[in-house]
Amino acid sequence: MAKLTYRFRDPALAQLALTHRSAGKPNNERLEFLGDALLGVIVAEMLYDAHPNASEGELSRLRAQLVNGQALAVVARELELGDDLKLGSGELKSGGFRRDSILADAFEAMVAAVYQDSDFDACRNWVRELFDERIAAIPRSSKDAKTRLQEWLQAKGWPLPQYELKDSHGEDHAKTFDVTCAIEEPQALVAEGRGGSRRAAEQDAAESVLRQLQESRS
Repeated sequence: MAKLTYRFRDPALAQLALTHRSAGKPNNERLEFLGDALLGVIVAEMLYDAHPNASEGELSRLRAQLVNGQALAVVARELELGDDLKLGSGELKSGGFRRDSILADAFEAMVAAVYQDSDFDACRNWVRELFDERIAAIPRSSKDAKTRLQEWLQAKGWPLPQYELKDSHGEDHAKTFDVTCAIEEPQALVAEGRGGSRRAAEQDAAESVLRQLQESRS
């Protein structure tokens, strides 16, 4: 964890945050639940301060662009969390340390680990350090991923994306939904998304499709 700027007083918390459920118990699922809530509050506060004239809907769309599986996986990679993940043999063989969903979960768990190792202010400062530039760079007027993908496809006269719920798991108070987003044109693409609601998972999947389209055009 060479790029983890926070120094833990209790290193065991950091290790727990990086232990995937495939490695057995204890693992990072409970920390992930707490970290998701903490991250949502801190990023919401940052957006609220950065965009004083934005509506609730605008703020929600901005947060969805910053706090989704792909975006959080990028942060996890910058912190090199994948190098220290503890995975079960199956996930290890299948390259789980590179998977967006596992990396995003590990980052959320790490947020909670920082909070438990210190306090809310220290956790907030660490998250703000990671998200300051991201929030400054994101355009306020951005539409959510599903809207952007739909409008782009409609403008080209291509079929609309198809979303399919693949799985849902977890306790009722902390359910996670897995959704796919598929398009036919300009090329056949299928992307997976994950979120705490079906809508959030669909946004996550749409964002992944948009990213793949952008990469194929560059």
